Amino acid sequence: MRMVDLIARKRDGDELTTAEINDFIRGYTADAIPDYQAAALLMAIYLRGMNRRETVDLTLAMAHSGDMLDLHDVAPFIVDKHSSGGVGDKTSLAVLPLVAAVGVPVGKMSGRGLGSSGGTLDKMESFAGWSGKLSLGQFRRQLRDIGLVLAGQTRDLAPADGKLYALRDVTATVSNSSLIAASIMSKKLAAGTDAIVLDVKTGSGAFMPTVAAAEELARVMVEIGEDAGRHVVALISDMNQPLGHAVGNALEVREAIDTLRGGGPDDFWEHCRVVAGHMVLLAGKAATLEEAEALIAAARADGRGLAKFREMVVAQGGDGRQVDDPDLLPKARFVEPLEARQSGYIAAMDTSELGWVCVRCGGGRMVKSDEIDPGVGFVLPVKIGDYIEAGQEIGQIHAGDEMILQQAERDIPAAITVSDEPVLPQPLFYATIIGERRA
Repeated sequence: MRMVDLIARKRDGDELTTAEINDFIRGYTADAIPDYQAAALLMAIYLRGMNRRETVDLTLAMAHSGDMLDLHDVAPFIVDKHSSGGVGDKTSLAVLPLVAAVGVPVGKMSGRGLGSSGGTLDKMESFAGWSGKLSLGQFRRQLRDIGLVLAGQTRDLAPADGKLYALRDVTATVSNSSLIAASIMSKKLAAGTDAIVLDVKTGSGAFMPTVAAAEELARVMVEIGEDAGRHVVALISDMNQPLGHAVGNALEVREAIDTLRGGGPDDFWEHCRVVAGHMVLLAGKAATLEEAEALIAAARADGRGLAKFREMVVAQGGDGRQVDDPDLLPKARFVEPLEARQSGYIAAMDTSELGWVCVRCGGGRMVKSDEIDPGVGFVLPVKIGDYIEAGQEIGQIHAGDEMILQQAERDIPAAITVSDEPVLPQPLFYATIIGERRA
């Protein structure tokens, strides 16, 4: 295989064969293909696209570029979820223990924050001593013993994806549905997942700005999963405003704990119930989505979900007392009220900018080497469609520095558009895309 021939053929709109895709992934993973040729092929794919068969072949080749986990000796059926990322999206913290609490084992590998989106591992590290750095043996034992484990992605799972993603990030080839789908699904397939619930965000705080774009990506991922023999459901959910109220690592952990206790924001609980319900349904623990959601609600009401969350925290070295008393979690040095600048109906939010406010407060990374302050962020209970009065307290800012606090006091209201006319609330979900294997 000559890389120049592959580049030329894809440049001209031709299909790549299964063997060619496999050879490319093997060669690039082994450093036998230089970045400049890989980048040229990625750009050709970006411009010309890939059909369903090519996309599936690419995904499988990336999945098989490293270890392929088989966890069926410790869990007969593995269900996972994936969120495309969003501001205030702490869904995994509530969903995973609730699903595990109703008897569906969950072994999840998560990542850190990317851009303005927070990362599950960053949130969990708000617990003193907690670690997501588990060996495969530790991962398997915990999954067997308590039915719930949350760990960081190992470098040996889909290493081709790590290399290709880094290259896409600096060559303007990220936003292609086949490449995005292959990146996400290769890691899920390598992790031994039998069924996957995909939470694909759309809106001002999402990678996919429109519902149509989100649906396109979701359908590609569902097709990949189906062709790879997996059960897949994709939910198209709204990210035109933060999910829940809290944005910031420890603040989001507190909100997740509050939700597991039976409180928490209504929108966040409803989102969690639907996602968890689909996971339970895919696992065969319920005959209908309504029945599955009822099981999840019961696990929340009787405390099983919170107990399972505490069990996971302690098993991975965390301080269980912080689950029992969230006031023990890290706090910001400064906490100040946030006031509305004008009266009217909240018409829109620049959710991405709100996420960056949290990052600039120290709740995320501007560069890879930045250290995160787990206590900072903000709480914003108001939603699109709400009426607010000038001078009304609409939230709180949590910051470690007075200058940063003052900047956030300016930036958050600037990211909120207010209208004199009433505005309809945003829906939580726009569509559900179900694979054929669902039945």
